[in-house]
Amino acid sequence: MLEPKYEVLALRYATTAKDRPRRENFFPGADLHEGPMPLDYYIWVIRGNDRLFVVDTGFGADAAKERGRVLLHEPGVILKKAGVDAATVGDVILTHLHYDHAGSLDAFPRAVFHLQDEEMRYATGRYMCHGCLSAPFSVADILRAVGFVHQGRVRFHDGDDELAPGITVHRVGGHTGGLQVVRVGTARGPLVLASDAFHFTENRERRAPFPLVYHVGEMLEGFRRCEELAGNDADLLVPGHDPEVARRWPSLREDTPDIVRLDLPPMKERSS
Repeated sequence: MLEPKYEVLALRYATTAKDRPRRENFFPGADLHEGPMPLDYYIWVIRGNDRLFVVDTGFGADAAKERGRVLLHEPGVILKKAGVDAATVGDVILTHLHYDHAGSLDAFPRAVFHLQDEEMRYATGRYMCHGCLSAPFSVADILRAVGFVHQGRVRFHDGDDELAPGITVHRVGGHTGGLQVVRVGTARGPLVLASDAFHFTENRERRAPFPLVYHVGEMLEGFRRCEELAGNDADLLVPGHDPEVARRWPSLREDTPDIVRLDLPPMKERSS
């Protein structure tokens, strides 16, 4: 039986200052070059075969101000530009619970949230006593997620699981205790939304981890796991924060330059 094919969108909703230093994106000592290397922030949409999944929920204006980020679009607004009404979405995959991936949860009042068991344990357990690990979490977001557990709105997964034909989640850890990546069947092959398994393609290619990491060994193994899930095709591996994503893939429409079609082949080679 042929694997179903889906449309997959990346929605660029925020960014950092353009002069963010390159050294902040690699494990200490892994890169000695200087120069700017900004981060972009994305959420993703998977649709087709009478199914719709939103992957991660982004953050809003308050978090952007608090953390010094540049908000380009409120998540709900850019979703509407992609033809998705957050208020009616039934399934949201949370790759992990950091503020930039699990804010704006209340914008999805009808959704069931798909999360790894290990991520909830991590985000509410002993490691949160350490500021360097707890800093990327928002206490308000975690409390909201715990509330959804008690309302029956969180569907937990333990490792690899299928959410729908052709859509699977896979725990890789590394960046957080329960980080999961999403593998999606598309017309050009099995696409992997890596989220923060690697922020930039360069992190994966050079085996040089992003410095915000819970378990370095798991992160390094996660690079390999993502490659295997994508059939070792680099153009089917989508990093979580790389500005190249919005530059390389075709826009959904001419008036939506921050929404790109990942199920289509990239239009450009990577910038050097």
